[in-house]
Amino acid sequence: MPSADPTAHAGAAVPATADVNAGAGSHTRLDAGSDAGSGVDSSTGADADSGADSGADSGAGGHGEDTMDLRLPDELLALIADEASGSYGVGWPDQGTDDLLDRVADWGPTDTPAGVFHIVPVRVQRDLPLISRWMNDPAAAAFWELSGPQNVTEDHVLSQLAGDGRSVPCIGVLGGTPMSYWEIYRADLDPLARHYPARPHDTGLHLLIGPVADRGRGLGGLLLRAVADLVLARRPSCARVIAEPDIRNTPSIAAFLTAGFRFSAEVDLPDKRAALMVRDRSLRHLM
Repeated sequence: MPSADPTAHAGAAVPATADVNAGAGSHTRLDAGSDAGSGVDSSTGADADSGADSGADSGAGGHGEDTMDLRLPDELLALIADEASGSYGVGWPDQGTDDLLDRVADWGPTDTPAGVFHIVPVRVQRDLPLISRWMNDPAAAAFWELSGPQNVTEDHVLSQLAGDGRSVPCIGVLGGTPMSYWEIYRADLDPLARHYPARPHDTGLHLLIGPVADRGRGLGGLLLRAVADLVLARRPSCARVIAEPDIRNTPSIAAFLTAGFRFSAEVDLPDKRAALMVRDRSLRHLM
């Protein structure tokens, strides 16, 4: 799994804009999906033909170029690439028998104050350029440690997809636009379980808000609450949702607190000191 997040202690005051790398980056998975990241910008360019017989002169001699280099956002390219098979969250292919996370692909959309939100399992060909670009943002790279060429992120994602289903990488789609990367994992089956009193079916979350424009405005806490509640609704056997952000990641910890998680303990993991955050089924209507 992945790993990551930043500065704050349980009782430390946390900024109100806590919502960027929630649970991001440094998850102590030793089995599947724990080493990757990448950043290849998959923007596309389009050139307006300048020499066509349009009769347009752009230079004194009538032979000047009239060329435009258009760059489309990766989010738009991802939507275009997915158009043939349906938009995000629509017509997702059947993935066979029930998996260890009760078929994340079938969880469906959920309403939030910010719009309809949908967790969609990653398709590498469609989503890799976008995820890689997000991982190369300095704010994400500091905790996910997946910056670099695109194959770094690819290896990280593929290691999860090739596993037994205990970790599912997903794209978060808000109002039809891909805007976040998630990892939903079985915390009780993860190496993390060696570092806290795990219970059967504990389910963990990692979150990266991708676009800079979506950070610092409360979306992290709002979406973490929505997804945690979705986990509890779709996984009847799960009594707790778990997260382990880096103790230094004050914004991430604040986002989890806003989402109704409680601080449980500080735990020493192989790659970080983490804040163990817990959202209990029994307390979800109170927090």
